[in-house]
Amino acid sequence: MSSLRAEQLGAHLERTLAPAYLIHGDEPLLSLEAADAIRARARKAGYGERSVFIAERGFRWGELAAAGSSMSLFGERQLVELRVPSGKPGSEGAQAIEAWCRALSDNALLLASVPRLSRRDQSASWFTALGKAGVVVEVHPVERTRLPEWIAQRLARQKQRAERDTLQFLADCVEGNLLAAHQEIQKLALLLPEGELAHEAVRAAVLNVARYDAGQLGEAMLGGDAARLARVLHGLRAEDEAPPRIVWILAEEIRAVARIKDGLAAGRNLAELCRENRVWGDSHRALAGRAARRMEKPALYKALAHAARIDRIAKGVATGDTWDELLQLGLRFAQA
Repeated sequence: MSSLRAEQLGAHLERTLAPAYLIHGDEPLLSLEAADAIRARARKAGYGERSVFIAERGFRWGELAAAGSSMSLFGERQLVELRVPSGKPGSEGAQAIEAWCRALSDNALLLASVPRLSRRDQSASWFTALGKAGVVVEVHPVERTRLPEWIAQRLARQKQRAERDTLQFLADCVEGNLLAAHQEIQKLALLLPEGELAHEAVRAAVLNVARYDAGQLGEAMLGGDAARLARVLHGLRAEDEAPPRIVWILAEEIRAVARIKDGLAAGRNLAELCRENRVWGDSHRALAGRAARRMEKPALYKALAHAARIDRIAKGVATGDTWDELLQLGLRFAQA
């Protein structure tokens, strides 16, 4: 199977154009940019016509086959876009996609897009067929640690640059929301001149458009980043996130660290332990491994007991300030 990360797509398209592409991932901005790059390359290669199909409930899969076999009235090649919002084309859709891949044509290029798929779904016959017939483009979120670098690269495209503290400030403002990050970076191009950007000018121009989730809170806790932990928790409260869900996610993080600690003590491999405990992503795995080596078992047990108490407070069974207790739990774990 031919597979590329989104950041490798540009170099690939400079060399060649495959007969089919499948974009999968949950980062809308990067998925959109990957599709735009393929469309632009296809236009240069003479694919002047474009058909778009959205495979929702009731979609007639025969339309896909018809699009692949029909010629444009003007004899132009056509780009056929297939969007599967659910990521599951079903048996009829799978057969239609596989049939397309068996009968590739120089007159039609397929650009399919789906959300992030699980490992199991990636082993489906239709997914494998697209990978063999063309190229699978994997869109991964920009990890928090890489966000300042990502912003710097985007600024460089518009001939602007910023000091490290300014990049860090921008990352804090747009964390978890790449679409908003893209818009803010474009706004800086309109409001500020090329070259070095003054920190105060950037601060005055940028809105706080961060969007947080409890997973980010868990990462801050595991990494011992007290400032980020407090900022994310404040953001979750402002967004009316349900406290019981936050408690559950943090408790799962602590349980995973405890299990990983036991496994490491038994001489087992960190990557294997992380898979077993559903700790995904290189950055997350590294944080969990360091926390498991850093934390003592009594501290982990106390943290779990604290989480149980917060859960009772959140559900009205015990008295206390849920959000303050969540902050104390996170800080206690981060500083242990």
